[in-house]
Amino acid sequence: MLSSRAVVVAFVWLQISAVLQVLLAAFLVTLILMHSGREAGFGGMGFTPASQGGTHIVERNLTRLTVIVAAVFGANTILLFHLL
Repeated sequence: MLSSRAVVVAFVWLQISAVLQVLLAAFLVTLILMHSGREAGFGGMGFTPASQGGTHIVERNLTRLTVIVAAVFGANTILLFHLL
C-alpha cells in the first residue's frame, strides 16, 4: 500500500508531466510546420532559408531540434502512461 506522501508526489509528477506534454505538443507542431515545403506552412513565410544545392545549416539544426523534441515528447508520453 502506498503512503499518502507517495500519492502526493505521484500526483505532482503527473501534473508536471501533463503540462509539459501540452507545451511539447505545441512546440512540436510549430517545428513540423516550419519543415513544410517552400510554399506551405512557415516555410512559405520566409522562416526557412532557400538553399542552393545542399542542405543549409539552419535546416539541419531545425531537423535536429525536431528530432530531440519528438524524442522528449515520446519519453514524456511513456512517463504519463506509467503515472496513470
